[in-house]
Amino acid sequence: MSTEVGSPVAGLATAISEVPDPVFSQVMVGPGVAVQPSGGRADAVAPVAGTVATLHPHAFVIASPGGAAILVHLGIDTVKLKGEGFELHVAKGDVVEAGQRIVTWDQSEVESHGYSSICPVVALDVAPDALTDVREDGQVVAGDLLFAVGA
Repeated sequence: MSTEVGSPVAGLATAISEVPDPVFSQVMVGPGVAVQPSGGRADAVAPVAGTVATLHPHAFVIASPGGAAILVHLGIDTVKLKGEGFELHVAKGDVVEAGQRIVTWDQSEVESHGYSSICPVVALDVAPDALTDVREDGQVVAGDLLFAVGA
């Protein structure tokens, strides 16, 4: 059974290799797809149904019942903002549905501090060939399929 992973934000889907951070672009944490957000204040939503395994203002991991753990990172180096401009709507350990609001953030605010607002969406602890139906180009809205994980 495969787990379908939706986009957490609206924007332009792009190859993970385009992320301006080698941890993501060189697939050190796992394979995935990046989304360049449309801009402005918006919600980042759960890419899959599951349990909030890790939660920071700038990043979160949802562990799906099928075993896939999906990392969403809102921008690059945004940890340096120490939560400024991010509003959490869930707590670690919460069970969430795909498409449920997790964080409200402002991509333009992130960019005003000199950081990239690109959002890597990564499948943790899987081989690159574990992804199927990978979408690496074109406009997406929150919830659109980015990739699937598993058999």
